Amino acid sequence: MTEAPLIDTSFLHKLERLAVRWQKSFAGLVGGHNVSRFAGPGQEFLDHRHFHLGDDLRAVNWRAYLRLEKLFLKMFQVEPRVPVRLLLDCSRSMETGALPKFDYARRLAAALCYIGLVRLDAIRIQPFAERMADSMLASGGRHRFLPTVHFLNSLNCAGHTRFFDVAREFIAEYPQRGLVIVISDFLDDADCTRPLQFLSDFGQELLLIHTWADEDRTPPWDGLLQLEDAESGTIVETTFDDSARAAHEAAFDAYARQIRETALRNGGRYVGLSTSTPLEDAVFGPLIASGGIE
Repeated sequence: MTEAPLIDTSFLHKLERLAVRWQKSFAGLVGGHNVSRFAGPGQEFLDHRHFHLGDDLRAVNWRAYLRLEKLFLKMFQVEPRVPVRLLLDCSRSMETGALPKFDYARRLAAALCYIGLVRLDAIRIQPFAERMADSMLASGGRHRFLPTVHFLNSLNCAGHTRFFDVAREFIAEYPQRGLVIVISDFLDDADCTRPLQFLSDFGQELLLIHTWADEDRTPPWDGLLQLEDAESGTIVETTFDDSARAAHEAAFDAYARQIRETALRNGGRYVGLSTSTPLEDAVFGPLIASGGIE
């Protein structure tokens, strides 16, 4: 049986001119295409500083020495190889929606990984639900995209979302600071903002991609309903009408604002996407506008 492509070839060609971006400068990380404000070996001249015993003589500005008879060291901007980890929500709530959120999230993850592969970045795909599952490192250039597609297609949704447990496990597994991309519907019985703040407090830069089905925000149903929680199986009876729908939309938007404010307050970025938004429009619209890619 032939595996269905997550992204068509014409869209892949359009992605090749993009790059994943981060905003922070991470000391001690070398390589990559994003310019850091930290001085070190690199291509673009940054500044001079006085020579100290033990410094590399190859970096001395000998022309300045001939003029001033003082030793100055040439400093260049470092291009940091920042760790990029993509936390992909594989909980059961991601299966819901007329256009399943998980299918959309996998296609978006594939697009981001392809962008990274073209730029020779390495992106760690880290599935999660109650805990972190087996991960994959997407690296080695665009010719390594097919294994990434195989991995994403092999994933299934199961279990509850437990963001705080996952955040603690993530920090223990990946102590080095970097860019953390989270693709999720952020539906958790507990508060999602605390574990996201926890990740930021440990120096991680956040790019939060909030995905939802249209019916998550605006339920189309009317009358007496029995609603079953996709993760817990709990059934709730409720009556739905225009007034209840408006209240639900307001609560949904308020929750989305909390997630957004958590990202922005910590120097991160937030993108909210309905699964009805075509993937190409999402990438070349909100994602670029957020500064997550460019």
